[in-house]
Amino acid sequence: MSTTTASGVFAEPERSPALFLLGQASDLASERGVECVGALPSPSDPGLVERARAARAALGSRAVVLGHHYQRDEVIEFADVTGDSFKLAQAAAGLPEAEYVIFCGVHFMAESADILTTGDQQVILPDLAAGCSMADMAAIQQVEDAWDVLVDAGVAEHTIPVTYMNSTAAIKAFTGRHHGTVCTSSNAEVALRWAFDQTGGVDGTGKIFFLPDQHLGRNTAVEKLGLPLEACVVFDPHRPNGGLTEEQLRDARMILWRGHCSVHGRFSAKNVADIRAKVPDVNVLVHPECKNEVVTAADFVGSTEYIIKKLDAAEPGSSWAIGTELNLVRRLAAAHPDKRVHYLDATVCFCSTMNRIDLPHLVWALESLVEGRVVNRIVVDDDDAHWAKVALDQMLALPGI
Repeated sequence: MSTTTASGVFAEPERSPALFLLGQASDLASERGVECVGALPSPSDPGLVERARAARAALGSRAVVLGHHYQRDEVIEFADVTGDSFKLAQAAAGLPEAEYVIFCGVHFMAESADILTTGDQQVILPDLAAGCSMADMAAIQQVEDAWDVLVDAGVAEHTIPVTYMNSTAAIKAFTGRHHGTVCTSSNAEVALRWAFDQTGGVDGTGKIFFLPDQHLGRNTAVEKLGLPLEACVVFDPHRPNGGLTEEQLRDARMILWRGHCSVHGRFSAKNVADIRAKVPDVNVLVHPECKNEVVTAADFVGSTEYIIKKLDAAEPGSSWAIGTELNLVRRLAAAHPDKRVHYLDATVCFCSTMNRIDLPHLVWALESLVEGRVVNRIVVDDDDAHWAKVALDQMLALPGI
């Protein structure tokens, strides 16, 4: 685990030997691995910051730069809006005068921005290899095949799909076509209650097909809706019939896709026990994408925005162990020198694909636009965009949203 030292300075966790140089090199066989057209500026270029400032100034109101909370500080410095994925997509939609939307996040986030913005706006992802391992765990053909399994088992007609925002446009479109909704980590409870209401309520016999993060689905169903753990089954797309019998599918209330976040999935109950043994009166604050064993051992559980607000409101001198992406935890520690902030894991836990977007990629994208070249544009096809928006609009229509 990482901690704040006696002097109030955040102490970095140990660097894992498995980590590669983030944002550098490419593996064309993984994620959405591609190479940028043209030469990137060198990361050691001492003029990178000034080049970014000059290009950003030249674009003016024609462009908006969106920065996800998990981005590097060097990128966040140039963000006009900072937030979680859906907040950023909404921000882009609220700025129709911006011709270019430079999305410093990952691929599915840029897709959502393209769906919600006007046809005159162009969404740009500075590095197309900035994918999301969780989103890529649910390929559309796998999901279509899984639905066929539910049809054959006679349960599809009583099942509502709910997909997490952290999914591809194709999966959101699948959800829209099947009368479901999108959810975020903030409104997952409301979304699940709505979905169950479509088939008789939480105490009824209907089901939810939850994609692609099994942990958020399980934690929301069990910890918020009060369903028993045994009401949740995991559909594994790599096994025949998802590795489930027809009886298991009929008895289940939550059919969870076998997906997870590579960052939040690292935290363990041992991490929680270790920090409690080391730091008296520590408050453990984690994201609901963590495993159920971590969520049940924590003191507070919530979305990225919840984590930020919780620390903002915390008493001076209080101690906090936070289980989420390291860039955010580091930034929170710097913003709250009056509180002792600890990182829950023992080693570095960056979102590696998010971190592919670094200052050289941002400078390259900005300077290309100044020169009149639109690079790395994200475009969702019309049919997927239509049905994905149906699912997104259903989310926006949920009670209390």
